[in-house]
Amino acid sequence: MKKKLLLLLAGGVFLAFSAFRGGEKKWERSFQKINNEVSKHSRAYQTLDEATSSIGHRLTGSPNGQQAEEYAFNLLKEYGFTDVVYQPFVVESWMRDTVTLSMAPSSSDNFREIPVVSLAHSPVDANLQGVVVDVGNGLEEDFEAVKHKLKGKVAMANIGLVDAKGKKNLHRSEKTALAIKYGAAGIVMVNGAPGNILLTGTASVTGGIISIPAVCISSSSGVEIRNWIKEEGPLEAQIEMHNLSKPIKARNVVATIKGKTDETVVIGGHLDSWDLATGAIDNGIGSFAVMDIARTFRKLKVKPERTIQFVLFMGEEQGLLGSKHFVRELKKTGQINRVSFMMNLDMTNDPKGINLFGREEMKSFYEPVSEAIKQVYPAFKNESANRAGLHSDHQPFMLEGVPIAGLLGHLDRSVLDCYHADCDDMELVDEAELKNTVRVAAMYLYALATAPELPVKKLSDSKTKEFLISQGLKNELVIGQEWRWGK
Repeated sequence: MKKKLLLLLAGGVFLAFSAFRGGEKKWERSFQKINNEVSKHSRAYQTLDEATSSIGHRLTGSPNGQQAEEYAFNLLKEYGFTDVVYQPFVVESWMRDTVTLSMAPSSSDNFREIPVVSLAHSPVDANLQGVVVDVGNGLEEDFEAVKHKLKGKVAMANIGLVDAKGKKNLHRSEKTALAIKYGAAGIVMVNGAPGNILLTGTASVTGGIISIPAVCISSSSGVEIRNWIKEEGPLEAQIEMHNLSKPIKARNVVATIKGKTDETVVIGGHLDSWDLATGAIDNGIGSFAVMDIARTFRKLKVKPERTIQFVLFMGEEQGLLGSKHFVRELKKTGQINRVSFMMNLDMTNDPKGINLFGREEMKSFYEPVSEAIKQVYPAFKNESANRAGLHSDHQPFMLEGVPIAGLLGHLDRSVLDCYHADCDDMELVDEAELKNTVRVAAMYLYALATAPELPVKKLSDSKTKEFLISQGLKNELVIGQEWRWGK
């Protein structure tokens, strides 16, 4: 009896292994074709280099942004897409003009000018003077600790977390929303990158103009100011700024490969960038990878089970404006219920694995797919994670219960230090790593688009609420005015 049981167990293990290998094998042939095409003919690096050289930055609402939209549209046409469309939407554009920040001890009028950059969507005009109140990391507990002395003052907060092990950071826009909530008249953000790097980005949770000026100073300036406060007491800050803002039209760019069904997989990346540099990393590597995956699928004449939409979003940097519009349009037509998955490439580089994005049920699907990728491309590490996050173009889809496919990428610290800064240029882009992004993302997308069945479905509204709470995202969404379920 014992011998029979052992034989049965051994047979079960063999069958399970065979089934796993069978799942892996069914992908390998197609993945090999993708690998060969990308290895030999990828144009992601070449086209990104061309765009950054000829266009420069890709700020939504600027002439450069319009040129970027046209570049993407024409490139997808060149790749053989007949079904390429612009999806226009109106956005409150924001462009920086001038800004100065000066500080002096409260007992002196000998103001010292501090290098500074405006954060969007600061007021069109602002001129204020107020005492600096250090709110540390700018979490709600930090604001709560100084609420009795913050009204009418200028808050100063770290962009990254300092000495806060185990705590979850907030986005700069959420810290600004807290500054407004607690009555601050302005906010100065301290960049986390070492040295004198200045960071830009939006300080608005809605994409609209905020009520107080928000600026960023370097890490070095932050250390200098905090030492100054210790040595000479409270500091007065003067902020004067002028910006430009008006409603303009921006355009998402959408290319489609029709599937056998109208069930849809969306792959997207934001095409827009900030204006301090050319945005080669944020998000040139993501958006140009999306276009090269589209090229690869067209070249291989992929005939998917599900319809695939390749989307270049505009307005991400100014509050996910393009992706929010895209999802609103899907909801108007009822097509949101047909979106089975969304894959977002935002600064995704050289992926080493998959992020389940809180949907543990997808593990059984991804395991054979990931193993097949490793068989075709041995450098693939086949790592996995299971965490959901916010603040990129997947967010509007996730808030509607759409499952998200995330890739585990890697960027060197020196590259990340140039995030939203004037050093985010083409020199940071590694051609081989960008090619790996195209290769790995294309294989996962192929699996999602061609599998007969997917293990997860779009969540109902009540299940979406439960999911977001389980992922620890409720507080951020409340601060960001995106929580629609009450208390």
